[in-house]
Amino acid sequence: MSEQRRTGASQSLGEGEKSGSFERDTRYITDRITVDGRDGWPVEAGRYRLVVSRACPWASRTVIVRRLLGLESAISMGICGPTHDERSWTFDLDPGGVDPVLGYERLQQAFFARFPDYPRGITVPAMVDIPTGGVVTNDYKQMDIDLETQWTAHLRDGAPDLYPEKYRDEIEEVDKIVYPEINNGVYRCGFATAQDAYEKAFDRLFTAMDTISERLSKQRYLVGDTITEADIRLFTTLVRFDPVYHNHFKCNLRKLSEMPVLWAYARDLFQTPGFGDTVDFVHIKQHYYEVHTSINPTQIVPAGPDLTNWWDAHHREELGGRPFGDGTPPPPVQPDEQVPDGHGAPRS
Repeated sequence: MSEQRRTGASQSLGEGEKSGSFERDTRYITDRITVDGRDGWPVEAGRYRLVVSRACPWASRTVIVRRLLGLESAISMGICGPTHDERSWTFDLDPGGVDPVLGYERLQQAFFARFPDYPRGITVPAMVDIPTGGVVTNDYKQMDIDLETQWTAHLRDGAPDLYPEKYRDEIEEVDKIVYPEINNGVYRCGFATAQDAYEKAFDRLFTAMDTISERLSKQRYLVGDTITEADIRLFTTLVRFDPVYHNHFKCNLRKLSEMPVLWAYARDLFQTPGFGDTVDFVHIKQHYYEVHTSINPTQIVPAGPDLTNWWDAHHREELGGRPFGDGTPPPPVQPDEQVPDGHGAPRS
């Protein structure tokens, strides 16, 4: 397994060998957990374990969705460490390096429990069936939508509607810019192996950032007047931009903190319960700088940047909007899922 294939933050990565452009392997396990159990996986509290790494932007989406919806008691969560080798993510944060529920040392074991010859990347987030120990799905986008639409019987009181039916088409339309040009765009810059491919990816990225910035200059959130799935998808890239993507992935036209609208928008979300309290900057930096040895062969993790500015006033409330709509903020993070002290953004 080549380094490019094993070093994505959670995705199985490929490379356009002739053009030098980055191509992402998006072949996931597409089984769904639904109310009607159409794929053999019915919604059932306590049956599934969500495996994530706080380093990964795709897994971080699911962590935020689960927390905002209050699904902690219905779906337990296993947290892998920030680094991995060519085999898979590991449970090195747990005592003895073993997940206490699944009994696994590596997420790979859950994939092999269901597919002994699983040929693709072992990715997070992954939903695992606890009774069999086998992976159910690693299709992160559908997984989040299903948490929002299939698990409604288990949501907390006051849970927001993150995927409102009247806005679903608009959310997916916005995602046609956010996913390919920004979420994946930073990777196309970072993993390009030819100058021309890199420069094309770079231009596309910042063109999209400007487009989204213009949209957000007029409204507090991407779609409607409340936080939706669209904001979660964008946030997990923005929060990694200055610590990782600006330098490590050569996305250095401007820092996020030099883009006034996007920077204020990102701080607004970060300071909203359910977002910043899930962010582990230490894990984020350790993952990218230690695992991507083709980009950073020394594996030295930068000491910066200063993160105290994440708590600066953002003034986005002046645009109106209601973060949780008719719902309420989530309660404090439960003790066993708190980001470790010193891993978040310190208050000045």
